[in-house]
Amino acid sequence: MFIDLHTHGKLSKKSDFSLDYFKEMLTEARSNHILGIALTEHFNTKNFEQIYAALDEAYSYNGHYYEAEGVRVFPGMEVDIRETGHILLISTREEILSIREQLEPYLSKDNFIPFAQLLDLVEERNVLKIGAHPYRSSTPLHHINVNLLKRLDALDLNAKDLYKQGAAVYQAKIYPFAELLGLPIVAGSDSHQCLQYGSVMNRMNEPINTVDELRMAIQQGAYQVEISDSLELRVKASVMMKKLLKQLQGEPPSRDELEQEQVVNI
Repeated sequence: MFIDLHTHGKLSKKSDFSLDYFKEMLTEARSNHILGIALTEHFNTKNFEQIYAALDEAYSYNGHYYEAEGVRVFPGMEVDIRETGHILLISTREEILSIREQLEPYLSKDNFIPFAQLLDLVEERNVLKIGAHPYRSSTPLHHINVNLLKRLDALDLNAKDLYKQGAAVYQAKIYPFAELLGLPIVAGSDSHQCLQYGSVMNRMNEPINTVDELRMAIQQGAYQVEISDSLELRVKASVMMKKLLKQLQGEPPSRDELEQEQVVNI
């Protein structure tokens, strides 16, 4: 079973959630043999709760994941922390919505939640905690207190960073860092646009039905990270398509997108 542990269901934070767009994303994921994703949408995206309201109307939920277009969709979100950096949380729908409600006072850039406080909040719950793109120039994690980082469950090998920095260069950074922390590495495409699916994936030794099973598989190393030979093409095409779609919606590019555009133009 292939699973992608860092995905988005919207083109951008400012865009509305579109079920048709999400179905297109899932169809592309399935065409790349991905049978499970963690939907780690940004916690401060526009109308976060409406995403799950729409999923509830469209798909069945068994207490662990949505069965959507032949793909298991595990609830999650991506949280900004005060020290700079993003943390992926994966859990049940109820837990994710409850945590999101408690993060309501911390949605703005000038008041993101401190990392230690976020860890204290989620460690009381059945939540998988992944450090997102730890060597991304705009939102790294490598500068944060090591003892706090060790409380995570894994680090994210992110397709966008592999593309931007080069696969060999980026892996030479993240793998020693993960070893220092004693954390496993898992793959996440960071897809906001369907063309990016399949760039990186986790090949699980057994089907994943719950967050507990996912955590156990990661802890036991019962999976393999796979990087597509076509990663560069997939991410480049996705970056260009996302830029065009945002322009059509009248949205300016983000800082990360401007940096990625420089890579595209090299």
